[in-house]
Amino acid sequence: MSRRRPSSASAKRTFALALGGGGARGFAQIAVIEALDDLGVRPVAIAGSSIGAAIGAAYAAGMEGRAIRRHVIKVAHERGDTFARLIAARAGSLAAMFSAGFGNPVLLDAEKFCAAFLPPNIPDDFAALAIPLTTVATDLYGRCEVAFSSGPLKPAIAASMALPGLLRPVEIAGRILVDGAAVNPLPFDQLRGRADLIVAVDCSVGPAASRGVPDPWECLFMTLQIMGQTIAAEKLRHGAPDLVIRPNVGVFRLLEFFRASAILRAADPIKAAVKERLTALVGT
Repeated sequence: MSRRRPSSASAKRTFALALGGGGARGFAQIAVIEALDDLGVRPVAIAGSSIGAAIGAAYAAGMEGRAIRRHVIKVAHERGDTFARLIAARAGSLAAMFSAGFGNPVLLDAEKFCAAFLPPNIPDDFAALAIPLTTVATDLYGRCEVAFSSGPLKPAIAASMALPGLLRPVEIAGRILVDGAAVNPLPFDQLRGRADLIVAVDCSVGPAASRGVPDPWECLFMTLQIMGQTIAAEKLRHGAPDLVIRPNVGVFRLLEFFRASAILRAADPIKAAVKERLTALVGT
């Protein structure tokens, strides 16, 4: 399918928006959405992977960037309530875990996790969204990418966010699914042919400076992060979107969700560049 073209030289061009992974750094994508709100423009389609699937779903449901910001900051600041939700989202009871032998005591049920933390504005079905959305997950045994754009929405988000070691895989239609960032951390290719322009927000780049020997959990997540960066870099080399936005949030770790306010403050300076560059591309 070829990209649609504006009807005249003065017409605004349409754009589609890809939101990627990056763990807590993905909160920076909210600042980009706020910049779009300030411009009074909205994408005609959205694709999201991992945390980008959750933020993309909130945006596609009609939430403004500032409302999404308030939601994540509220969750980050109310730590007691957040820990209670995390305990309730455990994958099975402690008794079941010990009776089955050694297990992961912090493993969370991805669907329970999403039910506990997604904004209530997000509907149950893709069809109820104001903007078409595609979410990306990884078929663990099929070893391939799976894209969802119709049917039940929340299980698809849960599958896209099911980070190995932290969130239990999600089963949909007989497929065992894990984090979409394992195969497509920046799913701009899912938007080809959907708009005149494609805009992608890349938050995958993490700390470059040494912080000493990491603990086993951090080592695992840093390894996944490196894999995601490598995949994204190769995809960009073979056909980049029209605009790639990279908020300056690389100093934050993958799981620093309680630092949402700091991540968003660090991302805020990107707004001016987003407005300038997107205005130049979209037209007046």
